[in-house]
Amino acid sequence: MSTKTIAVLNETELKDGEMKQVDFEGEGKVLLSRLGDTIHATSAFCTHYGAPLAKGVLTSDGRVVCPWHGACFNVCTGDIEDAPAPSALHSFKAHVENGKILVTADPADTVKSNMSRQPKLQAKSVAGPGVVIVGGGSATFQTVESLREHGYSGAITILSKEAHAPIDRTKLSKALVSDPSKLEWLSPTVLLNKYNTTLRTSTEVSSVDIAQKAVIVGGSERVPYETLVLATGGVSRKLPIEGKDLSNVFTLRGVDDAKRIDAAVTEGKKLVVIGSSFISMELVVALGKRKLASVDVIGMEEFPFELVLGKQVGAALKKYHESNGVKFHMQTKVNKIVPSSSDPSKAGAVVITDSTGNNVTLETDAVIMGVGVAPATEFLRASKGFEQAVDKTGAVAVDEFLKVKGLDGSVYALGDIASYPQPRTGEQRRIEHWNVAGNHGRAAGKTIAEGKGQPFVKVPVFWSAQGGQLRYCGVGAGFDDVIVDGNLDELKFVVYYVKEGKVVAVASMSRDPVVSKASELLRLGLMPSPAELRAGKDLLSVDIASVSSKPKVAA
Repeated sequence: MSTKTIAVLNETELKDGEMKQVDFEGEGKVLLSRLGDTIHATSAFCTHYGAPLAKGVLTSDGRVVCPWHGACFNVCTGDIEDAPAPSALHSFKAHVENGKILVTADPADTVKSNMSRQPKLQAKSVAGPGVVIVGGGSATFQTVESLREHGYSGAITILSKEAHAPIDRTKLSKALVSDPSKLEWLSPTVLLNKYNTTLRTSTEVSSVDIAQKAVIVGGSERVPYETLVLATGGVSRKLPIEGKDLSNVFTLRGVDDAKRIDAAVTEGKKLVVIGSSFISMELVVALGKRKLASVDVIGMEEFPFELVLGKQVGAALKKYHESNGVKFHMQTKVNKIVPSSSDPSKAGAVVITDSTGNNVTLETDAVIMGVGVAPATEFLRASKGFEQAVDKTGAVAVDEFLKVKGLDGSVYALGDIASYPQPRTGEQRRIEHWNVAGNHGRAAGKTIAEGKGQPFVKVPVFWSAQGGQLRYCGVGAGFDDVIVDGNLDELKFVVYYVKEGKVVAVASMSRDPVVSKASELLRLGLMPSPAELRAGKDLLSVDIASVSSKPKVAA
């Protein structure tokens, strides 16, 4: 390592609560953050997708939030605070001399291609059962990273039914990427050599023996554990209709699904999409670039995304998709899928009853069902001790520390399967957000490593490619009022969702980093009132960065 000390900025140019991206050696970049009289220096770009962190949000408790996807880092150490950050930032020494801010760093660590540092802990081989994680998704990857980052040195074993290491699952629907090597966060080799983690792929868990602390694989093999993390994700639902199992009726959950859709939906084909969910509409955007003959979307509500984003935003996004040739059939019932006359093994049409009561037949070359997922917890129904923990929907009830209720405290449930107390509202809900799963993993990993429970309080954040980047954060379910700031038709807006006189969620397009700021204001209990927002209050003007503002997380 060859470090240099460089004067990067006049001290007077960086005020309390400010961040600035500065040059280092003419090629690299450094992020400066000032909290009171202390100046911190880190690498300048988010380790998720490379967003410039200087355009994000700084808080006085030392957090910098990415402006794009809600990843968060500690500016004092560079450590990960929140997913989807896959790795920590470099942290550099900064001091003031003769009115100049000087940073000491290896220039190689300041370039964007080397924006993340290696994990702190190179775990040594250890005996014993340690932590066993069932599942291979976002929660699994972040649990492993968090365990090692926070000092856990025991054995870690992943039992995944997928054939590859944990992937960036968001790219399946947003870009239809189907090559696992382009999706894996860490290869099996890196997991083993750097994180001392054993990954067993294509491994199906059949049950759990709570009394003997063992996971049963294939009906007979027993894998012992000290701590068990259940992160099995979801199973795509299909409507219980005639024709649902025809060979070109697809759902999207994994790499193999993406490969089948990629091969079937090519230029000139007709596509019918059942469901106007985020996954469905992301696929419509991705596949719409292929010059399809037609795209028909069938939805139950009046507008796509209506239940989460409301009618106004739903109408604006519907209008955008229609401008790109998509035809919507909303408030519509799907009756059946009809086999093709030329190949009875494939779907040839979808029969619907539209909003006027008329039966309509939509010809198609492929059908995609985006009608939600069910918790992948069937194996727990065969597991003694889980009778009270798993409800009739398949959700696993956990406490504020993400520990399964009614058990001995050594079993955690994360992600799509976990029904957990919502931050600020306390209501028990299951949230199917990829990023929520990741943050569950980070929280559980820290709790396990440090041996003390820390309530999960992260505000859910998600994003979606809808002709632009839609951002959203929120707590609780439902809303009773909506405040719109901006132009919905131009997809340049901030929308505030109000419930019982308080803002509970915020959505935006082309207004970064408003949602990142909103997620922190919700966390801190400092969200402006609906009256203030209607009067023109700008979220970005609320000071949560300077030490004098001293925001505190509300109880």
